[in-house]
Amino acid sequence: MDAASADATPIYEALRDLIRAEQPVALVSVVDGPHVGAKLLLTPDAEPLGTLGDGDLDRVVTRDAMGELDAGRSGMRHYGPKGQAGETAVSAFIESFAPPPEMWIFGAVDFTAALANVAKVLGYRVVVCDARPVFATARRFPMADEIVIDWPNRLVDARGSGLGPRDAICMLTHDAKFDVPAIVAALATDVGYIGALGSRRTDTDRRQRLRDEGVTDSQLDRVMGPIGLDIGARTPEETAISILAEIIALRTGRPAPSLRDSHGDIHR
Repeated sequence: MDAASADATPIYEALRDLIRAEQPVALVSVVDGPHVGAKLLLTPDAEPLGTLGDGDLDRVVTRDAMGELDAGRSGMRHYGPKGQAGETAVSAFIESFAPPPEMWIFGAVDFTAALANVAKVLGYRVVVCDARPVFATARRFPMADEIVIDWPNRLVDARGSGLGPRDAICMLTHDAKFDVPAIVAALATDVGYIGALGSRRTDTDRRQRLRDEGVTDSQLDRVMGPIGLDIGARTPEETAISILAEIIALRTGRPAPSLRDSHGDIHR
């Protein structure tokens, strides 16, 4: 039995279970070529399920599909019969089912609720983390998907390996004893955005403390601080919009006026 006529039921059942468990998964389907209808199910931590009809094609498509899954993208790809680039004998649609991106907000402060609200509108799963249980409560942050009572760096150490390019860490405490260990821990992950709230003086002091901890200048380039775009934001809600806009600009590669790269009074 060739790949096109193989029973796809086990693939669909596995896809259903993975989506329900909010696990990242990609489904590749041949829409044009020798094995129309053939399918390949891919996850980061398991062997592929199914085949597109050729082992070399499976290998090349697996590589491409995992890249698309990491980015949360879906789209059409074209290959030769054995996965050759620049050919169009096989057209395969890569459909990514990625869990929602995560935003970890460190610090249960006045800005946190506004940032969490805007992040939820954009589809993030929001985690609020603060070591002070009196401030980090579901009553104050009902929009959060999860509230963690712990030091931020301990959360990153425990779960940061699961963060990827679509995720974000926002530090709103502007307190060195929280920020510095958390940023050091965050820099060891693949998280796509690290931002830290504070004045320019706070940011200068924070960067020096990070250098004292052994953080290099190239690593510091990953830290957006002061956090947000330079749009004159004043209120918590405006600041939240400036932060999410900066995240979007970095993800899409569009030039935007970040506060980190400007000078002068933040609230002029």
